[in-house]
Amino acid sequence: MQISPPKHLAAYIRHYIFLENSREDIRSLRLFTDGSSGLILSGDINLCSGISNYRMPLSFFYGALNGYKDFLSKGRFSLIAVVFQPYFLNILLKTSAKETRNQIISVEDVLKSKLEVFQEKLFNKSNPLAIITDLNIFFTHFLYERMSTDHHLITAAQQYLLQSKGSVSSRELQHFTGYSERHLERKFEHYIGMSPKKYGNIIRLHYFLSILNNGTDEKNMTMLSYEAGYADQSHLIREFKNNIGLTPKQYLNTQNKMAVNFIEL
Repeated sequence: MQISPPKHLAAYIRHYIFLENSREDIRSLRLFTDGSSGLILSGDINLCSGISNYRMPLSFFYGALNGYKDFLSKGRFSLIAVVFQPYFLNILLKTSAKETRNQIISVEDVLKSKLEVFQEKLFNKSNPLAIITDLNIFFTHFLYERMSTDHHLITAAQQYLLQSKGSVSSRELQHFTGYSERHLERKFEHYIGMSPKKYGNIIRLHYFLSILNNGTDEKNMTMLSYEAGYADQSHLIREFKNNIGLTPKQYLNTQNKMAVNFIEL
């Protein structure tokens, strides 16, 4: 179940996702980059890192990813994923997005007292729509206290990249914003955790995913790669594997696409 935030929060939160698993077996899950950071809220999940088997916190923030992360889920769970606009984690934690890139940060370490009530509601199986309504109120009050003029620049640049489906040159972005390439790189690294070029590449990849998921076959993969702005199919496949860990064909054959950047392997 995917739910959009109210209009006044759309510049900070992309959407909420409620996921529930009623099975007792072990499931392999993959979170891959979409240029966003986010928050996973749970009251009962038993989640481990797929590489080190490290036990994950019940609730955690994740920074912008360069590629993907694998997890193992053991037993039943219910969770709410809050998918942020890239710069919102920077506002919440008062830290550079560069420092949180590829990082998992326990809620207990930063905002436990403020988010614990939502963990308890999930544990008690409260209505997820009611929990999301309460989260909207929480984030609205939070934003009144923490704003910066730089966010107007980042928001405008992000929307420009999204509208162009990621196919924007450095010169075009400089012309649009009125700032130098180096200035934009510093601001993007601080607020989003990656360069404008990397963020644009992720937007282009997810545009390709959107048209791929509308139904296709291997025969017109080349045509779709051109439509998404790739110079050739080999470039697309390389970007795909680096960011998702699969080829486009393997991704198409993945049965359970739980969210836009979350799949069961």
